Amino acid sequence: MLEGIVRESIGSGPAKRLKRDGYLIANIYAHGVESVFCAFKRGDFMRAAKAKTTLTLGVTVDGKEYNAVIQEYQFHPVNGDITHVDLRVALPGVVSDYLVPVKTTGIPKGLKNKGVLIQSKKRLKLRGAIEDMPANITLDVEDLDRNEGILVRDIEAPANTRIMDRPHVSICGVIKSK
Repeated sequence: MLEGIVRESIGSGPAKRLKRDGYLIANIYAHGVESVFCAFKRGDFMRAAKAKTTLTLGVTVDGKEYNAVIQEYQFHPVNGDITHVDLRVALPGVVSDYLVPVKTTGIPKGLKNKGVLIQSKKRLKLRGAIEDMPANITLDVEDLDRNEGILVRDIEAPANTRIMDRPHVSICGVIKSK
């Protein structure tokens, strides 16, 4: 369980001081739940986010426990560090839209034919209850040759969920290298 602290003031000055002390600024929110402005130790948050096995992340702030989904990251434009994260509370039984990560497995055969694998969609929007959401969507790309790709319409949605992205959008593909 990841533990955080409540931010007393939400101005830019206190936020800069927290960032300087090694904290990551975060907001926790959901429909019908009071928003919480909080901060987490940057290293603890990164370890918890990488170690999670489901889509949700257990968070404790000010003695209250939240089952949250990472909704959005904001990165520093120069050094690429995460500066802010939005966490949305996953309410059980409530149908909502979630962004599920896409992972690829295998080495495409198009790489031998001077191709490059491009993953244009890192997360897919799925609609359903949080209990039905997978931790990630895994795509096998071994059969992809050069100038071939996987579109949203080519994959099947997990049980009790629906893919909300447009069907003609490319997820990944092998293109000719220059």
